[in-house]
Amino acid sequence: MPLTNIEIPSRLPLYTQTEAVVFPYMLFPLYISEKEVVTFREADKYEKYAVLDFERPDDPKSELSAGRCDIGTLCRVNQIKKLDDGRYKVSLEGVTRVRILDTEPSPPITLAHCEIVREFVEKNLVSEALVQSLNALLKIALSHGKPLPDDVMKMIDYIDNPARLSDLVALYVNLPNVDLQELLETVDPLERLKKVYVHLTNEVQRMQVKNEVAGEVTKRVGKNQKEYILREQMKHIQEELGDEDPRSSDLNDLRKKIEEAGLPEDIKKIADKELKRLERINQASPEYNVSRTYLDYLAGMPWNTSTTDTLDMVRSEEILNEDHYNLKKVKERILEFLAVRSLKDNMKGPVLCFVGPPGVGKTSLGKSIARSLGRKFVRISLGGVRDEAEIRGHRRTYIGALPGRIIKELYRCGANNPIFMLDEIDKLGNDFRGDPASALLEVLDPEQNFSFNDHYLDVAFDLSKVMFITTANQLDPIPGPLKDRMEVIRLAGYSSQEKLQIAKSFIIRRELEENGLTDRGLTFSDEALEKVISDYTREAGVRGLQRTVASICRKVAKEITQQKDLRSHITPEAVAELLGPKKFYNEVAAENDRIGVVTGLAWTETGGDILFIEVTSMPGKAELILTGSLGDVMKESARAALSYIQAHADEFGIQPDAFENRTIHIHVPSGAIPKDGPSAGVTMVTALVSLLTGKPARRSVAMTGEITLTGRVLAIGGLKEKVLAAHRAGVSTIVAPERNRDDLEDIPENVRADLEFIFVNEAAQALSVAL
Repeated sequence: MPLTNIEIPSRLPLYTQTEAVVFPYMLFPLYISEKEVVTFREADKYEKYAVLDFERPDDPKSELSAGRCDIGTLCRVNQIKKLDDGRYKVSLEGVTRVRILDTEPSPPITLAHCEIVREFVEKNLVSEALVQSLNALLKIALSHGKPLPDDVMKMIDYIDNPARLSDLVALYVNLPNVDLQELLETVDPLERLKKVYVHLTNEVQRMQVKNEVAGEVTKRVGKNQKEYILREQMKHIQEELGDEDPRSSDLNDLRKKIEEAGLPEDIKKIADKELKRLERINQASPEYNVSRTYLDYLAGMPWNTSTTDTLDMVRSEEILNEDHYNLKKVKERILEFLAVRSLKDNMKGPVLCFVGPPGVGKTSLGKSIARSLGRKFVRISLGGVRDEAEIRGHRRTYIGALPGRIIKELYRCGANNPIFMLDEIDKLGNDFRGDPASALLEVLDPEQNFSFNDHYLDVAFDLSKVMFITTANQLDPIPGPLKDRMEVIRLAGYSSQEKLQIAKSFIIRRELEENGLTDRGLTFSDEALEKVISDYTREAGVRGLQRTVASICRKVAKEITQQKDLRSHITPEAVAELLGPKKFYNEVAAENDRIGVVTGLAWTETGGDILFIEVTSMPGKAELILTGSLGDVMKESARAALSYIQAHADEFGIQPDAFENRTIHIHVPSGAIPKDGPSAGVTMVTALVSLLTGKPARRSVAMTGEITLTGRVLAIGGLKEKVLAAHRAGVSTIVAPERNRDDLEDIPENVRADLEFIFVNEAAQALSVAL
């Protein structure tokens, strides 16, 4: 039976487009420009009819030819409406298929000669079966999530016409325009119904697979994913309301920080990858904070940020002299560094090691160096550090992981070339957590530290621009490989004259300010300071001197608050009144010359010191007793000294029977203090000869030197510290090994002028001076 019985004009306005394919019975809105709307306005002259035709694109994969198609759709123009943006909305209703026989231009439009495509179908078992199958398949598709409006659903239930049903379902299936045009050109309704059935079957299969996958994914969605979805929804709601999401703001700030950090290319890739990972992590997860902190450190490190060095050597020298008295070697080394730095921009930072007793200004010297160079100053104390992670950091797999102190301090200071002071490097320890000294090997090696790898950052950071300064009281505890990487500069103690100048230039001004006496006009006489230095302090550095001056200032402050007479000048008498009885005595000058008692010199980690070696003998079996907490090396020196004297008894005028049935006892006072080292050999020889010959030893003569069995005197270390200790104790003559003569250059001139130095090669030469 025929499906279409309408009559149309022989010519109709033609509109060709590529956006969509229009089917009969379809309501279709078309949005066009003012130039194109003319075609549909002309439709009024043709019983409101127009023909919509599809222009097939050129596709190498398709067998169909490109261009305007022969089968189009007759449409009724229901309404033309102008929109606010200047375009027009044309409401069309598909009526029937038409075949375009020919076209002719009729400016400003094109007219088409058309004929209606008459569709005939006879109802039979095949057509009814196809209609029922398509209806059932459509409902299966709808059950998988492609809903249709209720009125359309009711319409489908009542449609038994294969042509109508195939056209309606063709619009429901998501097909490309080219396939839709092919369906439009399929004139036989049953054939069209079969094609639609195949397309719908494929669509249902795709939807079933999609739903199965979605169902499997849904099963695997855990709490975190669910929260993530909810948070994304909340984020969208907040955006709609104009509220800012704190997490989003935090990530944006972090992203901006990474962009502005100037990271090296390889580090930038790592940061971007970690940032993408962070965006997927739930904010409530502990891993979020770990990743967030890591990115913060990565972006905050001074990869390319340096401070500009002040290369004015005159100004730098002024600052060093302003902050520290004497210390010529250190100042000379800093000026050498500045000189080289001015000639070469990319020089590697040196590694200096200041070794000396406490209180000589090792740490404060680092601050002065930073000020003179115009660099930032960073200090970390290594005293008691036993964990390797303190240097290299913890790996991020550990809870609460953080970078090592090297990276952490560089992050804080914000520059990649600070003065970095590692204080008390000789106090490092090690245990089951690793060896920090070994971890420092890479840090303090200019040939390796350009790619220092902290376990937390896990990327290479260049430490070669950092100027490392380490401090130690003694070198012995520092491992050899670590010591080899450092340039050792020794700082001996100060002489009394140097302490006087330091007190006048630095200490008094600081303590007056600390104790609120700056405006009180309080002054100290040189004699008062000399009394403080000699009678109330006995040290290599100046910390005790500073504490004593501070004590005087506090007592003056107390007198002021008690309305007592204001002291304007501190004299030696005022010192005695304020500080009480003196604490230290001149041990050398206070004693007389005695038989078997000789003044020796010792080196300690707090500077030099004097010690007295006492020898006595008593009836008994021939043996040697050693007391005074002596170490093995010192005991061996005593035995070597006794053997040497026994072998040369005739030369010293000692009776042969002096050693028979006599017990010789050597004692070093302050028995609670451990003592060791070979440099007391000469002193022990002198004390033994003094006892065995009955000749008193000169108390004002102090000696040092290692003895051999043949009587040779070998060189010793720490001569400057020992000489300064002797000078403090009131010694007038010092006996030292000939090989140490060159060390006199390190001793201040005023000290050399007060002392007489006698250098010896043989122990016998020392005896002639000391006895």
